[in-house]
Amino acid sequence: MRRIVSSFVASIRKYQADMVLEELAARLNDGGYKNWLKAGSCLVLLRDGLHPFISHHTTAFHADLLNQNSLLRKPCETSSCKPRDNKLSSPCRPCSQWQAVILRHHRQHKPTVNWDNCFPPHWRTDHWEVAKAYMPRGQGRVKGADQCDASALLNLMNCCGCFHFVHQKCVTEVIRYRNELMHSAELRVRDEWMSRYQAALINLLKQFSHIPQMQKARRQIEEMLSVDLSIYVSGVDQMDSARLEGGSVGSWETNGDLISQWEAELLQERLQELLHTAADDDTKIQDAEQLKRLGGFLQANRDLGERFSAELQAINSREARE
Repeated sequence: MRRIVSSFVASIRKYQADMVLEELAARLNDGGYKNWLKAGSCLVLLRDGLHPFISHHTTAFHADLLNQNSLLRKPCETSSCKPRDNKLSSPCRPCSQWQAVILRHHRQHKPTVNWDNCFPPHWRTDHWEVAKAYMPRGQGRVKGADQCDASALLNLMNCCGCFHFVHQKCVTEVIRYRNELMHSAELRVRDEWMSRYQAALINLLKQFSHIPQMQKARRQIEEMLSVDLSIYVSGVDQMDSARLEGGSVGSWETNGDLISQWEAELLQERLQELLHTAADDDTKIQDAEQLKRLGGFLQANRDLGERFSAELQAINSREARE
């Protein structure tokens, strides 16, 4: 009986895997969507290359701040200095000093700091609590660089003075393309856009020619932008592409699984961004419309509808309240 159940479960899993690849293959027949997915996958590769670099420099930055100012080494006097409504009002003396230092090392003129990302009593002991002050909102639960998406890491480099040696324009160009990509209502981009995007990525990566992880990311990105990413499902699943260094796979079928994983990561990032925005009272009409359209796209694709069923429920609940 156990053998029969195991065989049945295996058959169900194979059917589900085949269904996912078939539906992914259909989506990749759309050149604009294929470009969107390739461009987003480059952000995943960039993110992975940035992790160790970001961790190293934010740790060193935190240590330097502590060495330069003895007040920063003192613990929070109340252990309850917490931002409210993204404002840090009346913090204790050490936390107030941390706040001033964070602002002083901000690279933007008249910056908007997302204090809600931080837990000030931990500024003294945790370098990442300081780093999060330079990131977009919604990073409160993130505990390290390896939990961040590319947007958070790029904005950290753009805003924190410890990355003064990185050409700021190169960073802001990639941020701009990332935002255009993720805010595409149709989840499609043109070939001409891809060419400009590639140039922006390479210009940024040239800043890190001395860092092995970043050069590896550059090779992976260049390979990603050159592959076809077409999946053929006919007996044996195949993908017409080169193997990606560092993400190499043992079979064409596994490569299809890898593409599916990247797709899920990108859609999850966009969903979280839109749902987070939707929680605000001043949600823009444009963001609400994009959330609705993204929900429609997920529902129209059976495999994605199943994968993101919880998010779809949240979208439907929000629409019912309106």
